[in-house]
Amino acid sequence: MPSYAYTGLNAKGRQTRGTATADNVASLKTNLRREGIYLTAVAETSTGATGSSGGRSGIDLSWIFDRVTPSMVAQMTRLLGTLLHAGVTLPESLRALTDQVESPRFKSILSDVSEKVNEGAALADALGKYPSIFPHLFVNMVRAGEASGALETVLFRLSEFMEKQIEVRSKVTSAMFYPVVLTVLAVGVITILMVGIVPKITGMFAEMNAELPWNTKLLIWMSETTISYWYLMLLGAGFGIWAFRRYRNSPAGRRQTDAIALRIPVVGDLVRKIAIARFARTLSTLLASGVQLLQALDIVRTLLGNVVLEAIVTDAHISIREGESIAAALKRGGQFPPLVTHMIAVGERSGQLESMLGDVADTYDRETNTTIGRLTSLLEPLMIVGMGIAVGFVVFSIMRPIMMLTEMAGQT
Repeated sequence: MPSYAYTGLNAKGRQTRGTATADNVASLKTNLRREGIYLTAVAETSTGATGSSGGRSGIDLSWIFDRVTPSMVAQMTRLLGTLLHAGVTLPESLRALTDQVESPRFKSILSDVSEKVNEGAALADALGKYPSIFPHLFVNMVRAGEASGALETVLFRLSEFMEKQIEVRSKVTSAMFYPVVLTVLAVGVITILMVGIVPKITGMFAEMNAELPWNTKLLIWMSETTISYWYLMLLGAGFGIWAFRRYRNSPAGRRQTDAIALRIPVVGDLVRKIAIARFARTLSTLLASGVQLLQALDIVRTLLGNVVLEAIVTDAHISIREGESIAAALKRGGQFPPLVTHMIAVGERSGQLESMLGDVADTYDRETNTTIGRLTSLLEPLMIVGMGIAVGFVVFSIMRPIMMLTEMAGQT
């Protein structure tokens, strides 16, 4: 979509400048008129930024910082469902949402979606042009809602689904915050000791030509290595991260690292529970929205975040297409717990599969919270003990020679 640098007059008659994207100049003029801006001059630019920059340059740096977050999308989805439920037409609802959104980038996207819908395009097709904002799952559920005539109901389910996903992600992030802070503090304290304090004290030992204990010699070697080769250490760390990410992104590396992640104590249990909760809730939401089972499994498979579990769902998709039940196909993979497959089997027999999958998701959301709490309670003392051992080693390695010299001086 081309980007335009424009000059116009606002409602107060003052001149304003900015950049915006539109299909053509006529569309740009229409979009600006909705914002109360009357176009006086326009020129196409090479940048893809949108929104008003407030400056005289064609480059809009707000795109670097103006992120459209999942919570913004979830709020927009719920508001759109509310407006449709109240009897407001879809084009009017989209225009109202566009006026309400504060983010310039999101406002531009919704404005484009509204314009496409006004021109006769389906809402799902208009949203599908922005996959980074509206993922495959979102678009497919909206398409199913449009086809079934229950778009507002689907939007409410979709917003609830997104809010629960955001809640789980927030809990995981909060749980990891304290260990990360402790790690940074530990590295900072040890670096200060090694670079700023140890060289001064060890210099005194060298002048006395005293025989130093092995741990003090090790500390001196570590300090000298850090001071002399810190840039090589940083380069090595950067290369190691790059090499691991490169290997992780390869098919073989992804399979191996994902398999290892599932076998790590506590962590593997957490990864599995998060994936199962996501699988159950997404599948339940899709089925309740009118998406066919096989199509829903194709969508869910891409959301698990673990290729081992993705392979199980892929095999289950093939088996279900050949007439096998969902529970039996998942059970054969060996990664879905018996409780999950049993509840799915009950849902299949009773014709309440969507409801049973929702119960599975609720159960594993609670299990996830419990596991996160257990992992946090395990990491915190381990980090404190590790930090204490590292700092204690440095202090003991410095104090031991001083004590030895004091004893030698007392004997003489």
